Amino acid sequence: MNDANENSPVPFGRNEAGNTGPIIPKSASEALRPEKVPQPPKRSRKAKSQVVIFLNFVMTVVVCLTIAAAGTVYYAMSAYEEKGPLTANTNFIVRNGAGIQEIASSLERSNIVTDGRVFRFMSEAYLEDNDTLKAGEYEIKAGSSMQEVMQLLKSGKSILYSVSLPEGLTVKQMFSRLSTDPVLEGDLPAQVPAEGSLRPDTYKFSRGTKRAEIIAQMAAAQKVLVDQIWDKRDPNLPISSKEEFVTLASIVEKETGIADERSRVASVFINRLEKGMRLQSDPTIIYGIFGGDGKPADRPILKSDLDKSTPYNTYLIKGLPPTPIANPGRAALEAVANPSRTSDLYFVADGTGGHVFAGTLDEHNSNVRRWRKIEAEKAAAAAKAAEPAPAQE
Repeated sequence: MNDANENSPVPFGRNEAGNTGPIIPKSASEALRPEKVPQPPKRSRKAKSQVVIFLNFVMTVVVCLTIAAAGTVYYAMSAYEEKGPLTANTNFIVRNGAGIQEIASSLERSNIVTDGRVFRFMSEAYLEDNDTLKAGEYEIKAGSSMQEVMQLLKSGKSILYSVSLPEGLTVKQMFSRLSTDPVLEGDLPAQVPAEGSLRPDTYKFSRGTKRAEIIAQMAAAQKVLVDQIWDKRDPNLPISSKEEFVTLASIVEKETGIADERSRVASVFINRLEKGMRLQSDPTIIYGIFGGDGKPADRPILKSDLDKSTPYNTYLIKGLPPTPIANPGRAALEAVANPSRTSDLYFVADGTGGHVFAGTLDEHNSNVRRWRKIEAEKAAAAAKAAEPAPAQE
């Protein structure tokens, strides 16, 4: 028996230390004793380093800032492109020299954009190196987004105003119109340009334009126009200079406003110059008496005016007056440069707004008598119309 017990096999397995060997039976008290919990692994010195802790903090901050920045950019882009707060069209003025910060603040105060900072930040991102927001007055449409507002201010397509300066005005009369224009800014030039040197036309401009800028534009335009037409003139004209050319054109301009008549009126004066006759133009008498102010509308030309000695009285002087008497337009200049070929030496009003022409003094006197009869009939009709109606019984 003892031999059998000695030869029985001993069980093997892993002991508590994890090694392979014979399993040693535990007593009852040992089996009931709680096992020791293994200790956590010890952290390396590297993990405890302050540098690693700082880098972890930095990475956390960077991630948070990136998320915040992405959110801010997304909000800014959305706000920049969404419909704006304007409920009705409005005008907005960008002054000369205004920077984008000033413009953005002004847009926010005017309730055109919801956030001036967003407008500035996003506009600066969109604008290229050579792009700017241009001065002027702009019409902002209702509901315009910040991006649409930026594109409008970048384009420079501001509201355009206009001032009309028709043919036949003197320089002084043009200055008067420009001085009273409510949109133009600044003073008129201290030195008044020469009579006839400003081009009559309708000039467009944006708010902020100076009056002196319009005058400079008019002077440059008239010089170009006169030079172009003078170069294409009839070489046989009895006119020796551009100054005389403009002077005669100003007389034609004041004599008739009918386009079809200008060339024929010009031929009358050209024929008179060629024959050494006095021009006998009433507008020159008026300019000699009243100058650039012009004749008052209710002041007729008196017979005594024909005898007043002025450098402009072409009833008394021979040839052309010393300067133009107004600013002629293209049509009058072209009429003088290439007048009609006629034998006319006289013309007089026909009572309908135009003129009747004659080649002899007898024809002219007949036309004058006809015109005076028409004027007398008109005066009689006007007087009759002004009489009080008879009282009713």
